[in-house]
Amino acid sequence: MNESAKPSCCSSTSRSAAQSVKLDSIHVTDNAAPIGTHSPTPATDGMIYLSGGDFLMGTDDQEGFPQDGEGPVRTVSVSPFYIAPYSVTNSEFREFVQATGYKTEAEAFGWSFVFHLFVSSETAAQVKHVVQNTPWWWNVEGADWAHPEGPDSSIEDRLDHPVIHVSWNDASAYCRWSGKRLPTEAEWEYAARGGLVQKRYPWGDLLKPGSEHLCNIWQGKFPDKNNQSDGYAGTAPAHSFQPNGYGLYNVSGNVWEWCADWFNPTWHINGPRSNPQGPQKGLSRVMRGGSYLCHKSYCNRYRVAARSSNTPDSSAGNMGFRCAADALR
Repeated sequence: MNESAKPSCCSSTSRSAAQSVKLDSIHVTDNAAPIGTHSPTPATDGMIYLSGGDFLMGTDDQEGFPQDGEGPVRTVSVSPFYIAPYSVTNSEFREFVQATGYKTEAEAFGWSFVFHLFVSSETAAQVKHVVQNTPWWWNVEGADWAHPEGPDSSIEDRLDHPVIHVSWNDASAYCRWSGKRLPTEAEWEYAARGGLVQKRYPWGDLLKPGSEHLCNIWQGKFPDKNNQSDGYAGTAPAHSFQPNGYGLYNVSGNVWEWCADWFNPTWHINGPRSNPQGPQKGLSRVMRGGSYLCHKSYCNRYRVAARSSNTPDSSAGNMGFRCAADALR
C-alpha cells in the first residue's frame, strides 16, 4: 500500500462500523441535555485568550496526506476566542460526572476500543471482537473513561492525564455543562500553531530538535514494540512537555482531540475563509493532533496540519478533547 494512502493507525475504526450490538437495541443517555448543575467555575477561568486574525491553514507538505484534505494552504481568519491550555483531564471529567450523573456512550454501549498491549491477561481472555483492518484495536467490554483498559483498570493514578474513551457527543455534553464549547477546526489549528507560520510541528520543522522529545508519540516498531523513549507508553499527563508559543500543551501527540466540525476532505477548498465552521452535515467529526500511537512509518498525523475523523458516537483509549469559548465583544 502506498504510504500516502494508509489509514490512520492511531484512530480506531468507527463504533458504527465495528459495534457488535445495534444502537437501537440499547439505551443511550440523552446527550442533548445532561442533567445536573453547571460547573461552578467561570467558563473562561484558566483559559488562554487568543486575539485571532489571519493565518495560513493547511499544508502542502510532502509528508502530508492529500486525501485527508490537509491542503491546499489557504489564508483563513478567526475571531478572538478562548481555548484551554490542555485537554480535559480525568479529574475534571469526574467532577462533571459526579455533578450530573452523566453516562458516556462507552458506558451505554458497554464497551470501547482499547489498544491490545494495554489489556490485562484476565481481560484479554474475555475479548470477543478485534477490529479486522486494525487488529491492535480490541473491543473491550467494560472499558470506559473510568476504566481505560477494562473493568480491572482505574484512573486513580492518572487523574492529571487526559480523559479518554469519550465520544464527540460526550465531549459536547461536558462543554455545555462547563459553559464552553469544542473549538472549530480552524480555531484548533490557529491555536496549535502557536504563532508559527507553516511549520510542521507546534515548535518548528524538526521532530526532535537537539534530540529532545517534545511530544508523546510511538517510539519503536508499531504496533508491537514501544521503547517509550519519550517517557510514555500510553497517555502522558495533560501538562507534559513544553507548551507551544500560545501556551498550549500536547497539541501534537498524546490524545486525539475532537473539534466541532463535521469532516469533509474537500469542503474547505471552496469554503468560507472567515471563521469557517465546516460543512452543515456529515457522517464523522474532525479530530486533530494525533496520539501516543502515532508513528511516522504508518500514521504521521501528529503534524499540526494533519486531520482525521470518527463518528460522533465512537470512543477509544486515545481520544480526548479540549475546550474553547467565545470571547465577549
